[in-house]
Amino acid sequence: MKVSRNWIETYVDLSGITDAAISHALTMVGFEVEEVIKTGLPPLENVVVGEVVSYEQHPNADRLSVCQVVTAEGGDARTIVCGAKNFAAGDRVIVALPGSVLPGGFKIKESKLRGVVSGGMMCSERELGLGEDHEGIAILRDRPALGTPVNDLYGGGDTIFDVEITPNRPDALSQMGIAREMAAWFKRDLQYPEIQHNLSEWNGRHLVDTVVSDTPENCPHYRGYSVRGVKVGESPAWLKERLKSIGLRPINNVVDVTNFVLHELGQPLHAFDAAKIRGGEIRVRMAGAGESIVTLDEKKRVLDPGMMVIADGERALVIAGVMGSVDAEVDESTTDIFLESAYFNPSTVRRASRTLGLSTDSSYRFERGVDPKGTEFAALRCLDLILEVAGGELQGRPLVAGEAPLVEKEISLSAAYVRRVLGFELSDEVIVENLRALELDVTETTDDDDEPLLLVGIPSFRLDLYRPIDLVEEILRIHGSDKVPPADVRTRGLLAEDDPVPVYLRKASSLLMGRGYSEVMNYSLGEADVVRDWFGKVAGEVLTLANPLASDASHLRPSLIPGLLQTLAFNAARGQHPPPVFECGRVFREINGAVYEYVSVAFAEMRDPAEGWLKRSPVDFYAAARTAADLLGAAGVSARPHGFQANLSDDVWQKGHAARFGGGEGAQEAEFGLLAPGALQRWDLPGPVVAGAVYFLPEFLKKPVARRRYQPFSAFPAAVRDLAVVAPVETPAGEIAETLTRIGRTVCAEAAFDLEGVEAFDVYEGKGLPEGSRSVAFSLTFRSLERTLTDKEVNAVFDRLQADLQKETPFRVRS
Repeated sequence: MKVSRNWIETYVDLSGITDAAISHALTMVGFEVEEVIKTGLPPLENVVVGEVVSYEQHPNADRLSVCQVVTAEGGDARTIVCGAKNFAAGDRVIVALPGSVLPGGFKIKESKLRGVVSGGMMCSERELGLGEDHEGIAILRDRPALGTPVNDLYGGGDTIFDVEITPNRPDALSQMGIAREMAAWFKRDLQYPEIQHNLSEWNGRHLVDTVVSDTPENCPHYRGYSVRGVKVGESPAWLKERLKSIGLRPINNVVDVTNFVLHELGQPLHAFDAAKIRGGEIRVRMAGAGESIVTLDEKKRVLDPGMMVIADGERALVIAGVMGSVDAEVDESTTDIFLESAYFNPSTVRRASRTLGLSTDSSYRFERGVDPKGTEFAALRCLDLILEVAGGELQGRPLVAGEAPLVEKEISLSAAYVRRVLGFELSDEVIVENLRALELDVTETTDDDDEPLLLVGIPSFRLDLYRPIDLVEEILRIHGSDKVPPADVRTRGLLAEDDPVPVYLRKASSLLMGRGYSEVMNYSLGEADVVRDWFGKVAGEVLTLANPLASDASHLRPSLIPGLLQTLAFNAARGQHPPPVFECGRVFREINGAVYEYVSVAFAEMRDPAEGWLKRSPVDFYAAARTAADLLGAAGVSARPHGFQANLSDDVWQKGHAARFGGGEGAQEAEFGLLAPGALQRWDLPGPVVAGAVYFLPEFLKKPVARRRYQPFSAFPAAVRDLAVVAPVETPAGEIAETLTRIGRTVCAEAAFDLEGVEAFDVYEGKGLPEGSRSVAFSLTFRSLERTLTDKEVNAVFDRLQADLQKETPFRVRS
């Protein structure tokens, strides 16, 4: 935001304070100064006011004129060749005489142009550094005296501070807001604008009959004022100068006043041409499906029911809080205006602005939250200036819908708490002085134990102050963090290992980078539609933020995978095949209505449709399963393929090509495989994507991992037996293998040798099997550490295993 020193000095006296000191003060109170710009004229010698006496076509150039110009009363005319066409005889202009040096080091000398000697130059605003207008020379409408030095016409210029305002400080998005901060820092008085006209006298009837808000949750307060008989035209010089100083283009006096007040007080306003309002009503409502509006930038915008509009009896006239339409625009033919001042729900304005890709000075402030109590004063200030610069007469009392939200609050604060948090002594008087300097209402009292207590009333424009710690920050800001006294830091050295969570994340990062993945970092908030579509309606409700800053960051993210897909899409949209990517971070999962915070690692890779000189095996479910198992293993979780379960979430994962591990309320979970094509449509990804994610409760990672125990390899040969098991088709092969392993090891323990492994090698469905069943064949490996096993003892164990399997489970051995 651009801050004009000349402008803020109308509210706070900064005399005797250098620009450097103001820049330092802005930084110290929390607003980074990105640039300091000096405007106005540097000292210019031999640049004076002149008058065009006459002019004629240049004899040798169609686009040049030969002018006779005088620069002193009764003086001789000098010849100047000029290429501009916007002047006439008798116009007073700015003349740079030979010997002068213009901004940029451009030296003026007597020279011959196409055969005619030119004794100077008539200057445009851009050539003098006064603006960007280069369409013609500067015409002095006020007709100052001939020979007046140009520096006497234009004062000492201005200093513009380009300041970065943090999102939590919408109160500082105005010249008055910055003036308030400077008054507090430099301990100067703050002067609010005075209303010059008597606005308590209302004559005649309203130009609009009724004002109604059909959506009070999105527009709780709306005020409308009628002014008859305005004369729309060019704004006075002071108003244009104020707007130009912060980079705005003057339009006309009425529109310029609304823009002026927006930047002065931070309250957006809108002026309607009252003659263009149909039906005698102003109605705040949600847009209809497919409703359209042509905004002031002359673009047609198609709206949706999530956007709020200001409408008359027939059509939408304004996208509420964003931009008006050409249908009620104030122009030179306007004589009556209806002025709007309202408070809109920030999230509603933010959604409309983001959806339409339309950001304005108005939406920027509404999105962050304007002063709910500031609508009336801003409207009166605007009316006062309109009557001053455009004339007119107020008509009827203001029309009001709803009332301003109650946002004022009171915070209890003890000086002892302030000193304890700051870590140094600060007197009660300084604490109170700093709070009051910020226009906080401070009442000194005592608590139940007769200890001193401050009751701090928070004004409506400081929506960011909620807790005592917030006030401590305010006190330190105004006191100055550069005044914190130096002190020795004393602490006891502790020998401790790193926290297990970052230790695991480092392991996971190393593992994935070793496999060619690139690490990315995304925002920890997600979009509502993604959360609901991927994780269900309940998660969409439970994970919603109470006051989101943006429509696409309204929910806590339940998974890292959508962010990775966004990264893949970003690369693919730019003609680059996306590299495999991964992310480590925190996610939030909804389980039985409760929210749990998980540590998560996710990966995603899109198949490359192009065949290069080196053909690699395409990524598939098995590659994802291996990566997920290794990520689980890095946390000490043994994840054999038998333990994987088919992932039945067809909306996100492709059926038959995805699996999960753990889940429910478990401390560790994993999901991986091929994503369903429907889940990828949102990001318009062209190819199949294999992805996966592991989730751990932080407490799980902090548990000590059981020390691995090793045993020697057996030097004796193995004995292998094959077994076909008939089971229902929905029973995973891994479940059957786990059952065989459990029963087999129990039987083998009695025989004093081991069941070393159980591996599936064949599946059969069809003739000879009961309907709904299938046969899964397993290879069972037996081995002893001490001897070579005989067929007799292996067969005895194998027969016992088959008998126990059929006795203890519903599975049957296929003969």
